[in-house]
Amino acid sequence: MKTLKTLIYAEVYRAVTFAALGFLALFSFFDLVDDLGSIGRVAIGQPGVTYGLEHALLYVGFGVPWRLYQLLPICVLIGTVFVLSRLAQSSEFTILRVSGLGPWLALRVMLVMGLVFVAITFVAGDYLAPLGGKQQILLKAKFDGSVSAGRTGAWLKETRANGNASVNVGAMNAQSGLERISIFEFSKTGQLLQTITSATATIGDNNTWTLNTGEVRYYDQATPGPSDEAVLNPRGTTARPQLHISSEPFKTMQWPTEITADMVSVAVLDPSSMRTLDLFQFINHLQANQQSAQRYEIEFWRKLFYPLSCLVMVVLALPFAYLHFRSGGVAGYVFIGFLAGISFFLLNNVFGYIGNLNEWRPWVAAATPSLMYSVVSLGAFSWLVLRR
Repeated sequence: MKTLKTLIYAEVYRAVTFAALGFLALFSFFDLVDDLGSIGRVAIGQPGVTYGLEHALLYVGFGVPWRLYQLLPICVLIGTVFVLSRLAQSSEFTILRVSGLGPWLALRVMLVMGLVFVAITFVAGDYLAPLGGKQQILLKAKFDGSVSAGRTGAWLKETRANGNASVNVGAMNAQSGLERISIFEFSKTGQLLQTITSATATIGDNNTWTLNTGEVRYYDQATPGPSDEAVLNPRGTTARPQLHISSEPFKTMQWPTEITADMVSVAVLDPSSMRTLDLFQFINHLQANQQSAQRYEIEFWRKLFYPLSCLVMVVLALPFAYLHFRSGGVAGYVFIGFLAGISFFLLNNVFGYIGNLNEWRPWVAAATPSLMYSVVSLGAFSWLVLRR
């Protein structure tokens, strides 16, 4: 049995590696062509440094782990379908069945092999891809000046003992510093106490923000005295409190907060490129501050379920080993496997958007594509393998 496993594993690993290299080369070429428009751009603050072809190649190289994370389940399906179809066409799989490779044993062998791809997908998506994505952002920010969070910026909220604070971050620069900071502090009753605006900010190790070149505005409400009330309210009605606004500029200011650099990164950057742990911490922060976390919860569950799709793909490919092929019929089945992989990738993205719009339970929106293909794969296995 060890010889059978070695034969199947070696063939599948070789085919999946070949498919992954082919897809990575193709998509890397597309990414390079898409990035050619940036060549010649001068770095901000460095007139002698321009964005060249070597920077474009480096940018594309940093994005390879993310592409691998996206494409690996599809490559697993294509490579496994190709190997099993070829073994069935040459009657080698029939010999393996005669040698004791029953349906359930074959399913177990495929699932054990699929666990290896699950681990590779998880490592690529949770460690390599976020690291490469961060390097891409820093490289682009060196020439673009900063990474913008859109026209309205990224909003964060923090609940405090004496009220709450809302923070708006306009952009993140190449040194992981923050730009265009606006902070609004409120009392427990919702009264605006003060606003802080700052051109730039850095986050220290203890999460204390160092704000640079800005202004603090204080909003104090005071009840008018008897003489003022007579002037302001000659009819004798209750006078409204007077609002006193004072401002104070500053060059450097320390602002203590529990908002970490990782939380800001998740808010500014695409959540799909973040680590699972960072997403989990940010979701807890949003929920603790009564903010909507639907989008990030869906992405969190997708991060958990997506590597498991490799198991679905190997089960979906197993029935191809029990089909009878004519000469030259393998290519058609490989193409069917390719279409099935592409459809899974599309459904996985579509259900994320639909679940966010319709406010589905996050785990339902994330798990539905995998569950659908699991039912199809197990149905095909039952029909083509167990009942025939």
